[in-house]
Parts: sequence; C-alpha cells; structure tokens
Amino acid sequence: MENIKAQKLLNKIQRDLMRNGIITNTIVEDLKELRKFVVEENIPLLAKVTRLTYEHIAENEDFLIAIPDDEPVELEEGEEAPEMEEGEEITGQESLEYMLSLMAEHDNKVNEIELREYVKALKEHAGEDY
Repeated sequence: MENIKAQKLLNKIQRDLMRNGIITNTIVEDLKELRKFVVEENIPLLAKVTRLTYEHIAENEDFLIAIPDDEPVELEEGEEAPEMEEGEEITGQESLEYMLSLMAEHDNKVNEIELREYVKALKEHAGEDY
C-alpha cells in the first residue's frame, strides 16, 4: 500500500489487535475504512480479503480461519517433524495478526499466495463457491 493513511490504519489495527484482542465493532469499522483505501489504490486482492474478513468477524464475532498450511518441510531421514506443545493452538487472533502482516507486504509473491488462501478459506467458511 502506498497511501500513508492506509499504512497507519493497518498499523493501528495490528496494535489494537495485539493489545485488546478481537473487539468486533472496532475491527469491523477499521477494516471497512481500510478497504476504502485499498479500493482507491486499486488492489483487488486486498479489497477482497479485507471485505471477507470484516464480514466474517461481524457474523461470527471472532476470526475462525486458521493460518494457511506451510509448505511441507523437507526432513532428513530419521528426523521428526516438530510438534506443537500440548495445549498449544493457534488462535483466531494469531491467524488474523498473521493475515494483517501479509497485507502489509502484499507485493511479496509468497504473501500474495497466502492471502489468496485466506480468501479461499473465508469463502468456504461462508459457504460461497470460489
């Protein structure tokens, strides 16, 4: 995003999320405002993921989309994949924080692919065809 106001708003959303968690009314309004900026900048992927995200949060009062799976890790023979600690799980807040960080650098090809995965997951959750 080139627009300084959009960058500042994205930073504000990220800070609020880290400090307070998902406050539905605030984050939905901020994302709607952010979407106006990305539409002005003609960034269709960000416009779509932003709209789907605020609609999803408004409907569910949470972010219920998991972080997209990473590429499979190449393991050496005899090496085991790392496991999550018992009781450790990725929360909707962490997934949303991750998605927002991808948006900040949406020009990166890997980030673009993962943002498309979020779009797909948000549409599937809403029951839309993609």
